[in-house]
Amino acid sequence: MNEQSLDWNDYRLVLAVGRAGSLNGAAKSLRVSHPTVFRQINAIERKLGVRLFERARDGYSPTAAGEDVIAAAAELETRIEAVERRLAGRDERPSGTVRVTTTDTLLFGLLPPVFAAFRRAHPQIVLEVVADNAVYNLSRREADVALRPSGGPPDNLVGRKIANIAFAVYRPSRWRARDGDDLSAHDWVVPDDSLSHLNSTRWLARHGYDRRAAYRANSLLSLRDAAAQGLGFAVLPCYLGDRTPGLARVGEPVEELRNELWLLTHPDLRRVARVRAFMDGMREAMLELKPVLEGTA
Repeated sequence: MNEQSLDWNDYRLVLAVGRAGSLNGAAKSLRVSHPTVFRQINAIERKLGVRLFERARDGYSPTAAGEDVIAAAAELETRIEAVERRLAGRDERPSGTVRVTTTDTLLFGLLPPVFAAFRRAHPQIVLEVVADNAVYNLSRREADVALRPSGGPPDNLVGRKIANIAFAVYRPSRWRARDGDDLSAHDWVVPDDSLSHLNSTRWLARHGYDRRAAYRANSLLSLRDAAAQGLGFAVLPCYLGDRTPGLARVGEPVEELRNELWLLTHPDLRRVARVRAFMDGMREAMLELKPVLEGTA
């Protein structure tokens, strides 16, 4: 096998198939078509004169040769990304694109006015925002900055805690309820299994409220809207529930559901002018929104 005959695009393709375990998954990550990946992986194998993957109904699994190429590709990727971050760190111009990842609830519930104010202050910086509850890999430059709830930042990222995020129980405002009422006597709208990692999902299960589920969804925005339409009680972040017509808070924020909001980037990017400008602007803006985030506004 002559690995020297491969270029970076070949390595990148093999690595994507190895990580995804399927052509569809690789095509999605590379943003190309399934037939393109199929043709290219076959061409790479012909070029090397060796089979890199075993084909099966449930996906592609690497051969011993494939594992060697995947390991070499992963090492190359790490080196290339490190060089790119270092080069980006020398960029002192407050212009260009900042790719931001955040959650759907923050984006649709709080951030548009903040982003608009930032753009007015920095018209040369273009914001590219990804609303996704999945955690993007800042080391691979999938995003430059993450603004998201977390129990604490990963060791490979830097940033700071912006505020605490308060959560509370909300009811449809048309329903009558008083503090101290038995909440288990009411219908609830609850997260589905895809959100089982959330503190609120576990809290609902501990108290048995999920047994009265009248509606399940994989989005807190959907749960908010369902509760506002009268489908049941919901647990929501206060910055979302307090601002939604048709909802009324039941009692004070639930202390054990409190979360932290972090603003994070990779160490190699923190000195990039556009990233630094965005981080500074977000810190100031979110400090002003602390009462909203902490449910005291």
